[in-house]
Amino acid sequence: MSQKEIVVIVDKDNQIIGSAPRAEMRAKSLAHRATYILVLNQKGELFVHKRTMTKDVCPGFYDVVAGGVVLAGESYEQSAVREIEEELGIRDIPLSTLFDFYYEDPKSSVWGRAFSCEYNGEMILQEEEIESGEFMPVEKIIKMATREPFTPDGMYVLKRYLSEKTK
Repeated sequence: MSQKEIVVIVDKDNQIIGSAPRAEMRAKSLAHRATYILVLNQKGELFVHKRTMTKDVCPGFYDVVAGGVVLAGESYEQSAVREIEEELGIRDIPLSTLFDFYYEDPKSSVWGRAFSCEYNGEMILQEEEIESGEFMPVEKIIKMATREPFTPDGMYVLKRYLSEKTK
């Protein structure tokens, strides 16, 4: 994660209208694109990680997704592949596209694309972004989120994934 990364900037309809350095996108709350990847193991447990205190959004929070901002010149898919490799050391694993969504809170507006994958191998956590992580049953995560801070957009993705999975 670098404040100098050049991020795709979009309008309210998710059309690309330009690009900006990450720091400017954050400072001006510019709408951008991001990827969200749910990593499940063969038991159906979800990988949860604790974000480092140096993250620019939700430092020290727990997160149920890997992923991040889509850089200028990248597709959602290219960004997801890059992010899951950078953050977790996962490569050459098929990603399933789940859904696109718009998420907004007082600090951010983002067009996200959610993905999922199954992974059972070793993870290499990106020290700059991830303090620790482990696979957990989804029910345990939902309970934990009532006591511990979780990224709100990540929890949105998890809850929507669970509701669409039961349809």
